[in-house]
Amino acid sequence: MSDDLKPIIEALIFASPEPITPKVLFKLLASEPKEDIEAALASLKADYERPGGLQMVEVAGGYQIVTRPELNEWVRRLFHERTTQKLSVAALETLAVIAYKQPVTQAQVIHFRNSKAYEHIKILKEKGFIRKEKAGITYKLFTTKKFHDYFGKNLAPKQPGQSDEQATAQFAQATGAPVEPAEPVGEAVPERVQPQPPSEPVNQ
Repeated sequence: MSDDLKPIIEALIFASPEPITPKVLFKLLASEPKEDIEAALASLKADYERPGGLQMVEVAGGYQIVTRPELNEWVRRLFHERTTQKLSVAALETLAVIAYKQPVTQAQVIHFRNSKAYEHIKILKEKGFIRKEKAGITYKLFTTKKFHDYFGKNLAPKQPGQSDEQATAQFAQATGAPVEPAEPVGEAVPERVQPQPPSEPVNQ
């Protein structure tokens, strides 16, 4: 195995905005034997098990190098300083659906949530928390490296007997992201009708 192979793979994974699968690595490194690529990948994974600020994780069948969950609060401060548009609780719940079910199609997310999720998906993509991949007449949705850096520790595994709705709501409540307060719900106040002055009699 070439001495340069492992650092090359590390650089590719780190620089990629989306998870890199072994298939992509085999294609990019076509001149290298597959078994050497697999060995370098395994060695790299072992390297990232050491204490440090970064870790190598498997996401949607590929690999990403992201910050460790215990350091997310510090990373969140950085992103918070650059974030001007707040995420609503509903948008966070849509984000949780994507994170728990990825790879998931946009149509499935809309079915699970509601038509308002179209706007959530647009905002989440603009903010860099998800990416879209064309899949026929719809799109497949995936979380990004930024998502894992910002929200990683809040995405707890679903508990036995816990519904999807409960898991997504738990994620939205656990995150320290700026969240818009829900509008208060109360009884509708009937519109006050102003009394009209009596009409003057019409002289015949």
